[in-house]
Formats: sequence, C-alpha cells, structure tokens
Amino acid sequence: MPTTPEPLSRSAGATLAEQLAIRFGDRIAQGLLRPGARLPSVRDCATRYQVSPATVVAAYDRLQAQGLVQAQAQRGFFVRASVQGSARTARRTGDAGASPTAGRGPTAPVDATALIRGMFHAGVHGSAPGMGTLPVDWLDAALLQRALRRVTGGRGDDGSAWLRYGEPAGDPGLRAALSRRLVDIGVDAAPEQIVTTVGATHALDLVARTLLQPGDAVLVDEPGWAVEYERLTRLGMRLLPVPRATDGSPDGPDLAVMAALLQAHRPRVYVTVSVLHNPTGHTLSPAVAHRVLSLAEQHDLTVVEDDTYAFFAPPHATRMAALDGLRRTLLVSGFSKILAPQWRVGFVAASPALAERLIDTKLVGTLTTPALLEQAVAWCLDQGLLRRHAERIVQRLDAARERAVRHALAAGCRFVAPPQGLFGWVDVGTDTERLALAMLDQGWLLAPGTLFQASRRPSTCMRINFAATQDGRFWQALKALKAESAPAAAPGPLVAADS
Repeated sequence: MPTTPEPLSRSAGATLAEQLAIRFGDRIAQGLLRPGARLPSVRDCATRYQVSPATVVAAYDRLQAQGLVQAQAQRGFFVRASVQGSARTARRTGDAGASPTAGRGPTAPVDATALIRGMFHAGVHGSAPGMGTLPVDWLDAALLQRALRRVTGGRGDDGSAWLRYGEPAGDPGLRAALSRRLVDIGVDAAPEQIVTTVGATHALDLVARTLLQPGDAVLVDEPGWAVEYERLTRLGMRLLPVPRATDGSPDGPDLAVMAALLQAHRPRVYVTVSVLHNPTGHTLSPAVAHRVLSLAEQHDLTVVEDDTYAFFAPPHATRMAALDGLRRTLLVSGFSKILAPQWRVGFVAASPALAERLIDTKLVGTLTTPALLEQAVAWCLDQGLLRRHAERIVQRLDAARERAVRHALAAGCRFVAPPQGLFGWVDVGTDTERLALAMLDQGWLLAPGTLFQASRRPSTCMRINFAATQDGRFWQALKALKAESAPAAAPGPLVAADS
C-alpha cells in the first residue's frame, strides 16, 4: 500500500489549495478533527500531498477565512472551537467548491464522538484497526433472527403485552436469566437486584445520575474509555485519573495514586474496567482487587465495575463485585460486543436498596426498555446458544490475536501489557495522533492514545482491535509511516509481548 494519501486532482475544477481546504474542512465537519487539534505543519502537509508550501498556506488561509481554524504564532494552525456547524454550512453553500472526498466517510477518529462515528462507518468500509466491535462477518445474524422469530412467533399469545409499557426494572425473564448467568462468574445477584438498560453505556449513565451531583469528583482509569470521560464531564463531574500499570505490573491501578486522590479529594465513585480493561487488556489480580475494596471501605467509595467484555474473559477472572457481594460495588455489562452493536441490551446489578434508586432514575430518563430485544437475549441465554456463540468467538479471537501480535512486532511495535481479550495497547514509538491523521489518508481508522486520556497530551500508544488487524497491508502502511515520523516521548515502562 502506498504511503502517500489520495492525490489532489490537477485537472479538477477547483484549485489545489481549494481541494486541500475542502479535504480538511470535511474532516472538521465530520468531527474527525476536534476543536484544538493541530493541522500538519506547512512543510509536512506539502510533502504528504505533493504540493508547494504556498499551496498549503493558501489552503490554511482559506480555512481561517471560513472560521474553521486559527493561526497561533510559532505553533501552527489549530481547529477552532465549535466549528462543525460552520464547516457543514460552508460545504452546503459551496463556499469551497465541490468536495472530491464526498461519500468516502470518516476513517480516523480524533475525539470520543468521532470514534463512535467511525464505528458506524467501520462496518461498511471494513478498514478499522481501532474499532471497538467485532467485525460484522464474525457475528451470527442467523442466531439473532432465530431469537427474534422465537419471541415474536412462538409465544402462544396475541402479543398484546408489547402494546403496554414494560416492567420498570426490565423484562422479568431476562433478569432471571442474568441472575443465573452472574452465578457463573461468582456474582450473587437476585433478579430483584438487576435493572436492564439500553446497553452498558446507558447503565453507566444511569449509575452516574443516581449516585452523583454536578461538581462531584470521580476516579477514572487512565488510560480509559474516551466516551466515559466525555460523558462524566458533560454531567459536570471532576475527573481524577488513576494510572494503570505505571510500575510495569499489568494487573490494575496505581494504588498509591488512588490512595492519595481519595485522601485529598474524597471522590464518591470509582469507574473501572477490571476484566480485560479497555484499552490495555489488563485483568485485575485478586490481590489488587482486595486492596481496591479495602480503600473503598476506608473512604466510603462506591466502585462501578464495567464488565462489558465479560464474554471474552474466562469465568474465573477476578470481579470485585464477586469479592464484595455488591455491597460497595455495582456491576455493569451488556451484549452489544458479543451479539451485535445494534442489540443495545445492558444491565446493572446492585444492592437491593440501590437497585430501587436506579429504577427511579430509569423511569425519569427512559420510562422502560424494549422488551422484545430483552426477551430475545433471555432466550439466547436460556438455550445455551449465547454461551456456544461466545466460545466460538473466543476461539477465533485467540487465533487472530496471535497473528496480530506477530504483525505488530514485525512492524516494530511493542505491547505495554501482555495481549489479552479484544484489544491491545501498542506502543508504536511515535505520536499516534499525528500517525492517525496520516493513516486517515490511506483509509485506516485508528484509535490514538490521546483518546484514552482524561487530559489531552501526546502519546506513542494506540489501541488496536485484534480481530480487525489481520490485514497485512495495514501493518505495512503503519511501518512505512513510522519510519517517516520522528520519535516521540516514551509512554513509560513496557512489557514484552507474549504471543
């Protein structure tokens, strides 16, 4: 695969400067360049697009005149705040001519919402090494169709139950099935302790709106999930990042930092992924889990355990909810990762008293959740079909992970933690945000390290999806672009990959 982007057309109706301005304007409008993002330097941009520096300057001046970017002396050009609407308006009115990139869709994220948009396009374009879901051809559409037919055609009634509001806590059959499923991973939760939601993200939002008030401090993993950072920030929370594996031991958060933050700020909640952590793949060790729970007890802290990747993990993996018995913990999970992204069925398990509070919050926000999908998921659980599907996925993922690790090491990358689960946290030796912009030109959707930090700063790491990094052309392009890039600061101690 070539290391240069799709060239600008020298025979198009628009000038080279206009085409270049359109290309960057499209990315801003799509959310692929977020406010504050730095455009490539004039020299780098001229080299990459094989144009003169004067053409780049003219393009950047055009973007500046449209109010999309601003120049900062001795630093370069940066995307202005709240410019997506302006960019869309400019394209509608034809201010910069017809876009030569129309219809191609976004291919690389630079902020949380752009990453989600990229997921939508990934299923169509198929070139998404940073995506957060399984490839479409890994999923079992026949299973989903069978489940829907079963609940719509095999009920033996007239379906009138679907014409009314569902149970506030969620479908009783699903909650009973979830109670049995949780026993398999060591969590004892009666159906009355389980509240269904529209996916795991909705469950996390439900918990935050129930337990927190604007201005409250919240402990979060760093690196961690960008959407959780943005969601909590929009709710008015103060984020207190807790580093993961800073001492090179990939089994959990930095407990010394956590203790200091608890003492200084008295946060009310800690949101964490303890099993197959996103993005590093860490799984909490029993010893660290007990120490986290001890700190929670000392400081009156509630631990929100996001178990989104449960079906990719062995049943014996350490869950704090199992150790704690849901006293100071809540367990959140869902089915979109293992079944299909559109199957937005999730849940939260909590103490009986807290479950009632969560139901009240759910009623205010969504009234209820769709019973049809909940009943279909319950049927998949009860018939053992979901368990067998997950076993096939895990077996396939294990093989894909081995291949991806070999590709990554051959491309000169290293893993910050031993590869596990769906994601790998890869150090590539150069600024991955800049790398993501360069790879965008070749059609690859990356998830650079800045996305997974509570505070924006350069990172040499990126998240890869093992299932979506099987194409050797991706690694060839990455290796070639790495060779062109100057090294950036190292992210910290590294752990050799165990393939």
